[in-house]
Amino acid sequence: MAGPKLRAFRERALLRALGIVSFIGRRIPLRRGQAIGRFLGSLAWTFARGERRKAMRNIEIAFPEWTDDQRRRVIRAMFRHLGTSLFEIVWLPNIDELNERTRFEGTDRVVDLVRGGRSVVVFTGHCGNWEWLAYSVGKRAPVTVLQRERTERGLGDFIVDIRKQAGIDTIDRGSTAAGRELIRAMRKPGFVAFLIDQSIRAESAKVPFFGKPALTPIGPATLAIRTEAYAVAAFIERLDDGTHLIRFQEPLETKRGDDPIELTARMTRAIEEQVRRVPEQWVWMHDRWRDRPKWDVGSTAL
Repeated sequence: MAGPKLRAFRERALLRALGIVSFIGRRIPLRRGQAIGRFLGSLAWTFARGERRKAMRNIEIAFPEWTDDQRRRVIRAMFRHLGTSLFEIVWLPNIDELNERTRFEGTDRVVDLVRGGRSVVVFTGHCGNWEWLAYSVGKRAPVTVLQRERTERGLGDFIVDIRKQAGIDTIDRGSTAAGRELIRAMRKPGFVAFLIDQSIRAESAKVPFFGKPALTPIGPATLAIRTEAYAVAAFIERLDDGTHLIRFQEPLETKRGDDPIELTARMTRAIEEQVRRVPEQWVWMHDRWRDRPKWDVGSTAL
């Protein structure tokens, strides 16, 4: 485990690198930044061997019928996608061109719910450029996002500062005030968004993901049901021309007594469908099927 001095050095180095990327990324055309990002992603594919191996192991679980060459092509494209996403994130404050770079499907109906005084719990995953998704929706309606507390504090502050420019509120999962802040957010019209496609240290249940039980947090579903909010799956994907497509599925009106595990399983199916749609735009490095007995509520929706 890295000591305090090494962690401090890493954080300073990360902040300097982000400062350089931001300075460049916000001053060049988006397409040029995307090209630079793809190049950096290709370098990461070559040199980040540990992350590459983890990604290859995970995609083999999801797509056992694929050949090694197929899986390698997708993971290599994923690295390029993540590099591209980095430059897109720092470019986001160039808001004048945002609508020209983003297409929306199914957004009006959920925005109308918010404008009608309702709160909507958004379920999504690490698909496409999820920060672009939050930023774009945040320009249309109030958005609150829950994020894990990052080891690299500087990285967390960097992302939060960009979100603020779209009026997005960020709550750190695990903070002592997180519960109160979530309830406060649910009491006013707006979107409260969660990423539920990782095994984390939170109350979770095993639901099917690519045919294998995967521990998935049920807190977002529980929150939606207890507050009788609408629940909706939303995704973003980068298209071949470099623009983005944001799609909201049909919103579901929840009620007390609904099963949060069933709702979680339903939203996880939607995430799997999106990953199958564009597998190179999902983060395959995470150990999605990792078991955490301490956090498992003991029910499996299969």
